[in-house]
Amino acid sequence: MALSFCGNDSGSNAYSVDNGVLDNGCFVDALNLVPHVFLLFITFPILFIGWGSQSSKVQIHHNTWLHFPGHNLRWILTFTLLFVHVCEIAEGIVSNTHMQSNHLHLFMPAFMGFIAATTSVVYYHNIETANFPKLLLALFIYWILAFITKMIKLWKFAEASLGVQQLSFCITALLVVLYGLLMAVEVNVIRVRRYVFFANPQRVKPPEDLQDLGVRFLQPFVNLLSKATYWWMNPLIIGAHKRPIELKKIGKLPIAMRALTNYLRLKDAYDEQRQTTEDPEKSPSIWRSMYRAFGRPILLSSTFRYMADLLGFAGPLCISGIVEYQSNRTEVVMNKTENRTLGIYFVSSTVLLQNTSVLAVLLFLALILQRTFLQASYYVTVETGINLRGALLAMIYNKILRLSTSNMSMGEMTLGQINNLVAIETNQLMWFLFLCPNLWAMPVQIIMGVILLYNLLGESALIGAGVILLLAPVQYLIATKLADTQKSTLDYSTDRLKKTTEILKGIKLLKLYAWENIFCDRVEDTRGKELTSLKTFALYTSMSIFLNAAIPIAAVLVTFVTHAYIEKVRLTPAKAFASLALFHILVTPLFLLSTVVRFAVKALVSVQKLGEFLQSDEIGDDSWRNGDMSMPLESNKKYKYPGDTKVFNRKGRFRMDNYEQPMRRQLRPKETEDVAVQVNDGFFTWGSNLSTLSDINIQIPTGQLTMIVGQVGCGKSSLLLAMLGEMQTISGKVFWSKLPDCEILLDWNISGHDTELSYEEWSKNRYSVAYAAQKSWLLNATVEDNIIFGSPFNKQRYKAVIDACSLQPDIDILPFGDQTEIGERGINLSGGQRQRICVARALYQNTNIVFLDDPFSALDIHLSDHLMQEGILKFLQDDKRTLVLVTHKLQYLIHADWIIAMKDGSVLREGTLKDIQTHDVELYEHWKTLMNRQDQELEKETELESQTTLERKTLRRAFYSRDAKNQIDDEDEEEEVEEDEDDNMSTTTSRRSKIPWKMCWRYLSSGGFLMVFLMVSSKLAKHSVMVAIDYWLAAWTSSKPSNEILANPFDNASNYSLNYDATQIAEHRSYVPVFIILCGAAIALCLITSLSVEFLGVAAATNLHHNLLNKIIYAPIRFFDITPLGQILNRFSADTNIIDQHIPPTLESLTRSTLLCLSAIGIISFITPAFLIALLPLAVAFYFIQKYFRVASKDLQDLDDSTQLPLLCHFSETAEGLTTIRAFRHEAHFKQRMLELTDTNNTAYLFLSAANRWLEVRTDYLGAVIVLTAAVAAIWTTSQSGLIGLGLTYALTVTNYLNWVVRNLADLEVQMAAVKKVNSFLSTESENYEGSIDVSQVPENWPQHGEIKIQDLCVRYDPMLKPVLKHVSAHINPGQKLGICGRTGSGKSSLSLAFFNMVDVFEGKIIIDGIDICKLPLQTLRSRMSIILQDPVLFSGSIRLNLDPECTCTDDRLWEALEIAQLKNMVKALPGGLDAVVTEGGENFSVGQRQLFCLARAFVRKSSILIMDEATASIDMATENILQKVVMTAFADRTVVTIAHLVSSIVEAEQVLVFSSGTLVECDSAANLLMQEDSLFSILVRTYK
Repeated sequence: MALSFCGNDSGSNAYSVDNGVLDNGCFVDALNLVPHVFLLFITFPILFIGWGSQSSKVQIHHNTWLHFPGHNLRWILTFTLLFVHVCEIAEGIVSNTHMQSNHLHLFMPAFMGFIAATTSVVYYHNIETANFPKLLLALFIYWILAFITKMIKLWKFAEASLGVQQLSFCITALLVVLYGLLMAVEVNVIRVRRYVFFANPQRVKPPEDLQDLGVRFLQPFVNLLSKATYWWMNPLIIGAHKRPIELKKIGKLPIAMRALTNYLRLKDAYDEQRQTTEDPEKSPSIWRSMYRAFGRPILLSSTFRYMADLLGFAGPLCISGIVEYQSNRTEVVMNKTENRTLGIYFVSSTVLLQNTSVLAVLLFLALILQRTFLQASYYVTVETGINLRGALLAMIYNKILRLSTSNMSMGEMTLGQINNLVAIETNQLMWFLFLCPNLWAMPVQIIMGVILLYNLLGESALIGAGVILLLAPVQYLIATKLADTQKSTLDYSTDRLKKTTEILKGIKLLKLYAWENIFCDRVEDTRGKELTSLKTFALYTSMSIFLNAAIPIAAVLVTFVTHAYIEKVRLTPAKAFASLALFHILVTPLFLLSTVVRFAVKALVSVQKLGEFLQSDEIGDDSWRNGDMSMPLESNKKYKYPGDTKVFNRKGRFRMDNYEQPMRRQLRPKETEDVAVQVNDGFFTWGSNLSTLSDINIQIPTGQLTMIVGQVGCGKSSLLLAMLGEMQTISGKVFWSKLPDCEILLDWNISGHDTELSYEEWSKNRYSVAYAAQKSWLLNATVEDNIIFGSPFNKQRYKAVIDACSLQPDIDILPFGDQTEIGERGINLSGGQRQRICVARALYQNTNIVFLDDPFSALDIHLSDHLMQEGILKFLQDDKRTLVLVTHKLQYLIHADWIIAMKDGSVLREGTLKDIQTHDVELYEHWKTLMNRQDQELEKETELESQTTLERKTLRRAFYSRDAKNQIDDEDEEEEVEEDEDDNMSTTTSRRSKIPWKMCWRYLSSGGFLMVFLMVSSKLAKHSVMVAIDYWLAAWTSSKPSNEILANPFDNASNYSLNYDATQIAEHRSYVPVFIILCGAAIALCLITSLSVEFLGVAAATNLHHNLLNKIIYAPIRFFDITPLGQILNRFSADTNIIDQHIPPTLESLTRSTLLCLSAIGIISFITPAFLIALLPLAVAFYFIQKYFRVASKDLQDLDDSTQLPLLCHFSETAEGLTTIRAFRHEAHFKQRMLELTDTNNTAYLFLSAANRWLEVRTDYLGAVIVLTAAVAAIWTTSQSGLIGLGLTYALTVTNYLNWVVRNLADLEVQMAAVKKVNSFLSTESENYEGSIDVSQVPENWPQHGEIKIQDLCVRYDPMLKPVLKHVSAHINPGQKLGICGRTGSGKSSLSLAFFNMVDVFEGKIIIDGIDICKLPLQTLRSRMSIILQDPVLFSGSIRLNLDPECTCTDDRLWEALEIAQLKNMVKALPGGLDAVVTEGGENFSVGQRQLFCLARAFVRKSSILIMDEATASIDMATENILQKVVMTAFADRTVVTIAHLVSSIVEAEQVLVFSSGTLVECDSAANLLMQEDSLFSILVRTYK
């Protein structure tokens, strides 16, 4: 057929213009081409040629734009224009099919219009990017021309009396409106930007965020298309492939999303309610504040959600249309010579919508739009949720900083509660916000779905919908049960972790006593309970998954079977598949509804908790500390807004009206100049109405040293806190000396007070108090940061402070000196070291007043003296600072300028030491006796090795073999070995995008092959049956009511006559039984698959944990020396949790969605083989999308996790150190830090969420393309309507599941890392427990004598390391008392380990009572000997468990052991006696008592050899004497080997071995060695005297 613009129909004179040019329809269409061609001619040269020459006037980074006015409106109008053009093209093509020859003018102008509209938006975008508005003139002209030509066409239509019923008329009218609106937008740009017709165009600055190069989150600034498709994320996601995404790369948040901005929004809404409410007692509603602050975006998101849901119904309707009209296609007989107007045939909209190709395109567009709206809705809720969380965190933090201390100390508000608020409640609210649009969108979706179903199928549809609705409550029930089970699982796993931690901390003891099995069983017991709970969890999870899969099957079954028996009409393929698709749509909201309701309930609880927290008591306003006004009496009652006690309001305007000058005068204490702080008639309390401190009248002299002394609990610390304003005042006043007012105001004016914080900041620096609390409080930061604490760094001062607190030796031990992070990586400082850092912080601050609360409590005598002399007397006095010192060390009283003695919460005496000596002789004498006692202790302490040296040893031991540790220091280094820079990037790339199949296999095989086989086979069977159901449905509905059914059920199923006879009805119903059987089978298989996956998970979790525990407990001791405890614990906590709870659902979801997609693609390819051609490019696109996404997602997930921890730590740190922060006046500094941490975490989370949207938009569009290709292929190649319906229904499911395939893959990859880490420990070699002698060959009572022969012994810790003992030979007679000594590192302790075969004996041997110990089974060897270690280890449980975990001894034997260890009376006094509780680590006993328990434990064994490894290092003189005596008497007839650090303890020994760097240098009795002046032994004795 020839192509010509106006067509060449026979008998029509298409080109004649006799009736007037404009009356020729073809000419009018040609006229409409002109503007489009004009635009293309003008814009193409500009776009392709001279673009680079016009550089922009304003430099903006990222090419993100300044938007011209009406930017979003223009994009929306252009998209609408494109859609209308598509309709116009379709209308043209359809009406062309009604003509005799091809009329190009019917669709060609529309097609050109489509291209021109696309060009216009590209052109506009480029102009906007370059900020060069003059070129917009071309567009302006185009809109005017297009408007005019379309107007002419419309006018001609109206003349020919065409009306709204003609589609062409409607489209033209719409185009006229759109062009008109676009013209208006253009005029507006000219008006605002003044770029033509105006002399001075307006200069424009880009928004503030875009001028800041740190802002990388561009979603708010990009154009609409990029916003909808997340195009701006491309560089980040594709770049992640080359190098990992770091925090630097994701930059800062835009101002509108920062926590501070959102906090102010929420706070304003909250405060506004406070002011408008009549009842001051009524607390403001958090819900309402949230709505006021964040309501609008939620409404926007809900709108998007509604649009998406309504568009979602287009799918089933289009399928129904396509299937129906495909079967009727042949019946439309074209009448080519209909009446025409303007020589054109006009199509009505119904005819257009009966065209299957048009429906296919419509379906595609509807899907694209629906998905875009849905993702937009998700994104907006996520962003709002994150903003809300930021605001709530800031709100909680501000409240924490104002919490009254009594709340914290009286236990009304525990740290745990605060941590829960931060970690749990805010997240609950955020999640609720994410899901909240569902609350009102779902009911609408359900109602719409049911109405459509009713229209399609009549009453039987209602029965099907009823099935779904009835089962919804069951789902809710299961969801709540799941939550409960999860709680109990958590309790058990916490318990298990506690026990595992104890085992790992005391692993050396367990191995030496051969108790590994007993303690391992304790953990396995708890794990057993945890697994029972996990099985319940798995059961509920699988029920939930089962219901999800089975409900739609059941609903379809019930509906179609009842339809076959009730309705008089046969079921057509169109109706069947449309309703099938509708059921799929209905299930999603019903499944989600249970989740949403659960979250809504949780959110209600969270808001209630938050409300209570925000209403809790606050400390009074600090106005008093800025000067000498009294502390307001009602300072601690609930705040009343607007409070009159506030000196300055938020804007920093200084409000003088409440405090008039004259009144101030009277409040001045007498000698202001000499008194820094004064308290008059003070009664203070910690919250109860009983006063803790009563009748306090004291003065703290300026620039002098004041000491506060008194017994424990007499209120010394409380007095400091009362002065700091932390206690509640019942009555009385606290005065602080201050500068004259004029100076304050003057300074404040000079500093400029336009910023909000200026006055506050100013007063903070002036009146902060350096305060070191009794319980030391450190930040998770470097040592240096802890000391400087936000002050400017001054090297000289810093050095002086460190020397005064003698911190240098401790700093030298730390791996990175004073740049070492405290509290991170298990660097735990001892109490004394922590306290000295706190004191150093107080000394370093440049404040006039210093409060030290018992700074000597954890220090030994040398350090205390040094600190007193250097730090307090020299450093602080030189600075003329006012110092208040609380202490128990009375020997320092002589240094005090002023003494305050306290007793039972009131001041007993106040004055100088001389005053007290003269006026209160009794008190003075009492002090003198106490001082003498302290001096005696002092002598004893000096003899012993000082406590500090010990602490330093412990610290050094923490880093002992650090070098070896560094080999496996960082857990992830093995995974991410940094490639050299010049190494080619592709290897890194391929490694990062590989899926860890090996680990997946490892995980599955841990679950057992039977389970894996069951899971795989049931999954495949289930999906095959599902396909069979739908295929059978297609066959059933397409069957013709005649006897030729069996020939081919799919032959053209035309419209059936409605009144068919009984045989036909029977025939129609003959399909039902098979249908019922298939559905039943599918439901059963659903149950089996969901159970098999979950229980495969439980089996794998059981095996992996069991193997891990055994491997670790039986590992050689060297393993624990080189592997950080934290790393091992991580395997048992985080990684085990992932394996237990997270992998199974991910695995289930992944297999389900993958199989669904594969079965869908298989079916489509089977029905229309042509689809396979399109499949290849789609598969390639999908491969790249998932590859890029997985890598980026993993990085962003890591960033989110790693930024969350510091935030939570900061909150708990602040809550712990409240008094210190407030004393130092560092609130602003800490708030700033909190805002930064929150923003960092929010940035990571936002990017992660945007990356998820990026993926989903792309996979959804791919899905839409699959639907389009499937539809087109089906329309052009098949005529069997039933099969077309089947194919399209399946194609629709693909769009839902494609993104889940990728997201589950990404999740599984992250989770498999846990399996990998656990697996890396499973390759640890165990100790050789077997031995070469059989247990039966060892005598029952071996070793009966205790004779030890050491022959040429060489020992090393590891085959890779140097020997630690070289060729040692010695002979120890039975019952001999042997001493071993030597300098640190000489190999003393290694020998003790060699006796137990704990180290690698590679030459020589140790023979005990005739048996070589290396040949013995380890269990036998270690259970027959006893050892007391240097560090006393106790386990939580009972005393009985600690003495005799094997439960083999009688009570009498245990009491006897306790009596020998001098513990009998103490244990008798405890509730429960031998069954008395021992807390974790034995914390409820003193160190000395713990050491005695260890002695008792050794005695219970009654073995003939006892080894004491520096056992007396951590106890005082008295206890040590007891110990020595006990050992000499109780172990008189046994061999005792004492390894001594202090040589004095082995001077009595019958034989002494002296070691030096691994070799035995002297061996003789102690007396003989002492006689030799130059022996190493005498030198050691002299050194340690």
